[in-house]
Amino acid sequence: MTAIITPNYQITWEKLPDDYKLPDDPVDNINQPFLAAALTESLELAGKLPTNALTTTNYGICATLNGKTVVKAPDWAYIPQIKVSREEVTRSYTPQLEGDIPVIVMEFLSDTERSEYSVKFTYPPGKWFFYESVLKVPNYAIFEPVSGDLEVYILNQDTGRYNLHTRNENQHYWIAEMNLYLGVWQGTRENRTGNWLRWWDENGQLLLWGSELVEQERQRVEQERQRAEQESQRAEQERQRAERLAAQLRAAGIEPED
Repeated sequence: MTAIITPNYQITWEKLPDDYKLPDDPVDNINQPFLAAALTESLELAGKLPTNALTTTNYGICATLNGKTVVKAPDWAYIPQIKVSREEVTRSYTPQLEGDIPVIVMEFLSDTERSEYSVKFTYPPGKWFFYESVLKVPNYAIFEPVSGDLEVYILNQDTGRYNLHTRNENQHYWIAEMNLYLGVWQGTRENRTGNWLRWWDENGQLLLWGSELVEQERQRVEQERQRAEQESQRAEQERQRAERLAAQLRAAGIEPED
């Protein structure tokens, strides 16, 4: 990205006014709810979603610039800790005032305007500018579900600008603040076959969804059943062998010992 000049905004962290009318736009990407739910579910099932953490989906994150409220709703975001009750953030979330800055925000591409890349800094500012220069979110992911293209940008602490993150040999991005890798996985969930965003732990182990854990347990039970059946067959074969041997001994006039 080319360098941008940040205007001299005075940024304050204020609760969203009760009379502020939030956009009531419908979800513009049919994949969005499925992608977002999958990201959260695997974190929770892996025990990597603390009780005071917050994940948001198409949910307003607020800041006040020169006295004017700005609300952006990333398709998915992870906030490590909130300082207030969940009832207080049911309508919107204001970082600093109500908890931590998100450590990652994600946008799922769904239109041709590419507003996810907007560095517009005049009011109201674009998404890129808001995440980079106002919230200063450490990680920004932009995902194209159809093609499976994933870009992850990491905030350069020296310049205050986003740089394209580098992938490892498995094409996964390390999200240091979460101690997890983020990458693209192809498969089926909830009757949707396609590209998904998934988490991997520091050892490269995939964080599983509930359906996968159920299938894993089913396979474990089936393997245990097969093992028990094989053991039963082995015992039966051993019993039959002992009976044949005893019969042979008796035929030879030898009474076998018990």
